[in-house]
Amino acid sequence: MKINVLGLGNIILGDEGFGVEAVKYLESNFSFSPQVNIIDGGTQGIYLLDYIESTDCLMIFDAIIPTDYEFKVYVYRNEELPAFIHRKLSSHQVGLSELLSVAKLHGKVPTEIALIGVPPKSMKMNIGLSDEVKKLVPEAVELGINIINEWMQEL
Repeated sequence: MKINVLGLGNIILGDEGFGVEAVKYLESNFSFSPQVNIIDGGTQGIYLLDYIESTDCLMIFDAIIPTDYEFKVYVYRNEELPAFIHRKLSSHQVGLSELLSVAKLHGKVPTEIALIGVPPKSMKMNIGLSDEVKKLVPEAVELGINIINEWMQEL
């Protein structure tokens, strides 16, 4: 079994870099068996497709904007994933929704998918998370670890 943990985001746009910061925190504070791969996906777009199609379980950390916009950590799993789950900063980017759609067309969707994210407080040009979002990183990572442990027991 293979688990890919993918952190998405643009670190020069403040809280948009949440996913990247979350996987850095995860990698710095925890260790996993070799079947768990931690990936800083940044803003690589279509180049991330192999990480999605080549795994049994996929966890994504990303800054998200839920429709109700309550400031908290959100966890979406499998069919709970919203239809549109990643805003694009440019019309030339490929977002997470498109990547999952391509994987589905290829018949290579992971058995389990979890998206963990927070709404950004600031997306101004700035390296580093706002204090509000930074405080949510440990909670988001802990939720991720619980899901990874669940997957390891199930599969």
